[in-house]
Amino acid sequence: MEETISLKEIFEVLKKRIWMIISLAVGAAALSALITFFVLTPSYEASSQFIVNQSQDQSQNAAYDINDIRTNVELINTYNVIIKSPRILTEVSDELGLNMTAGQLADKIQVGNEQESQVVNVTATDTNPQRAVDIANTVVNVFKGEVPQLMNGVDNINILTEAELGPNPAPVSPNTALNIAIALVVGTMIGVGLAFLLEYLDNTIKQEEDIEEILGLPVLGVVSTISEKDLPKKNPARGRAKVSEIRGESVGT
Repeated sequence: MEETISLKEIFEVLKKRIWMIISLAVGAAALSALITFFVLTPSYEASSQFIVNQSQDQSQNAAYDINDIRTNVELINTYNVIIKSPRILTEVSDELGLNMTAGQLADKIQVGNEQESQVVNVTATDTNPQRAVDIANTVVNVFKGEVPQLMNGVDNINILTEAELGPNPAPVSPNTALNIAIALVVGTMIGVGLAFLLEYLDNTIKQEEDIEEILGLPVLGVVSTISEKDLPKKNPARGRAKVSEIRGESVGT
């Protein structure tokens, strides 16, 4: 038989289990904060920028051509492959004494251009902020020395910005606020789901309406719960009869 639940009943379920929902949400947020602060290893980023043009001789002899700029922008993908190639990264690893393979070092580097310009960004990510700076700068310097031998006409590389280590480097990950917010939402969703599950599995009868709903019969009478203090005082001469709490019951036909 199909059962429906009204909006009022939904609010009643949530209100009934509100403290459980809040506890799960707060507990999930606290657990996320503990894991973020004490388990996850922070990562730092450092970026270096350079620009690649055609050779200086060509630049001096040729007129300004928009097609040359478009070609240089399209070469960014080629630079990305060259920078992450073993020829470049193996030399970077040896120069810095990182004891890493070219593949391991490539996972720490991102290459891209700035808003479709000829400026190329090399971003290095590492758990050590100083090492991230060294990787970014060394990659650019090695690329600058190697690329004229790899690509004819590309020998005019100028470094625009070198990566520097600030006084108080801040990690880029993990994002503490985002992790706590996600845990808070997930904890709330679990609490709401658990509240409806417990309500669905609860078959106990708590009020007269439950009897009418389950049996489909009207309630004819209700025996209220009467405590000892609700009873009138009896005559001591007739003996003190021990009166305990009387259970109230509902009767249906």
